[in-house]
Amino acid sequence: MREFSTEVTGRTVGLDIGDRYSHFCIVDTDGSLVEEGRVRTTESAMQRHFRNVGPMRVVLEVGTHSPWVSRLLESCGHQVLVANARKLRLIYAGDRKNDRVDARCLARVGRLDPQLLAPIRHRSGSAQADLAVLRARDALVRARAQLVNHVRGTVKAWGGRLPSCSTPAFPQRVHSSVPDALLPAVDPVLATIAELSQRVRAYDRHIEHLSATRYPETAVLRQVNGVGPLTALCYVLTLEEPNRFRKSRSVGSYLGLCPKQYASGELQRQLRITKSGDVMLRRLLVTAANYILGPFGPDCDLRRWGDHLIERGGKYARQRAVVAVARRLACLLHSMWVNDTVYEPLRHSVPIAA
Repeated sequence: MREFSTEVTGRTVGLDIGDRYSHFCIVDTDGSLVEEGRVRTTESAMQRHFRNVGPMRVVLEVGTHSPWVSRLLESCGHQVLVANARKLRLIYAGDRKNDRVDARCLARVGRLDPQLLAPIRHRSGSAQADLAVLRARDALVRARAQLVNHVRGTVKAWGGRLPSCSTPAFPQRVHSSVPDALLPAVDPVLATIAELSQRVRAYDRHIEHLSATRYPETAVLRQVNGVGPLTALCYVLTLEEPNRFRKSRSVGSYLGLCPKQYASGELQRQLRITKSGDVMLRRLLVTAANYILGPFGPDCDLRRWGDHLIERGGKYARQRAVVAVARRLACLLHSMWVNDTVYEPLRHSVPIAA
């Protein structure tokens, strides 16, 4: 568990970051109000206001601006705590909610017990920039899928039906099957799909280059069948520092793949997974788990364990097994990364004789 010094910083600042202006509240060690105000949410304004005021503990809520603001405040010599928004029910469920009140709440909670904020740690600037490449590729893939569905739906509503094919080959394969009356509407969309496919391939080449030159540890993770360059790089960039997890099992919870807990007395409920953490990495791990449990998945410990869960039956047995395999895969990748080990698909099982 992270520990926070109270000796270095005598004052605590609650900073509620807005898109144009950010409200701040400063309290001393006794909780007395020292100063309130607002500052423009720009790098120059933040530096002018917080650079020469002495070291303080600054508490802010995670959000769009929190990565660069936290790095800037740390460069000014302050101790920065980025609060987990899921743990701030005091703010988002309050009867009086405005920027000034939110800043006060952040300051007072940060002064009393920082652990109540469940503080998170933002990744470095270089990792954020490289991860932006993966997110941009993901946005193009989603846009392309939406356009493909639009074309199929348009033709189907006309009474036609387009042949099945891969997404990259979609524009060339289906053009001849589009009714002539719909060509003026569909042709520009097909051209856009083709261009998006070219952009996605360019991103794939760039991701391969990044993995080989700047993140060679991804080669260790790619030993597992179903984990490609995209999943491996996203995993490395999201975790960034594997040694901050004392146990590999903690990674599954960090990525939101563990079920919520509700137990009170004799009552125990089985709930859905938390879905906290990075959405894209969680989706990629679930995709890898689907491949491992699918018809083309190789024989390995993960597959056998997942098949056993499916055989046990129950409601949504396969969906539960996929999530469970994704969670175990996340833990396995962390263990391989930390120990730099060679992947053994059947380490805990006996191979099936041909």
